[in-house]
Amino acid sequence: MDEFDRYRADMNEKLLGSNHLGIKRFFALDTQAYEDGALDKRTKELLGLVASIVLRCDDCITYHVKQCVTAGVTRPEFLDAFNVALVVGGSITIPHLRRVVDCLDQILAGTIDNSTPHTHA
Repeated sequence: MDEFDRYRADMNEKLLGSNHLGIKRFFALDTQAYEDGALDKRTKELLGLVASIVLRCDDCITYHVKQCVTAGVTRPEFLDAFNVALVVGGSITIPHLRRVVDCLDQILAGTIDNSTPHTHA
């Protein structure tokens, strides 16, 4: 998981370091989308997690699980979110649900460092 965080941070830095206005704007928009608003950050991260599961993006799933844990999402709340993703996404999401449960267990067991700040995109 540390390698995931390092690679992601390095590649985000390279992308943002390109000074491409469109890329920078998208990253900023993505970051702002998860800030508190009419919905709180916690709810938005759960929405991001469900969307990531339905879209079957393992990197995004890992990112949102970490953000949700930081925001205080409980195991029963995660399971409810997983159920929504399964209903919306269908059985093709099951392999991703297996990985997300493994990731969540590792984070909650303290075997994955969840203290590193991240940018979503």
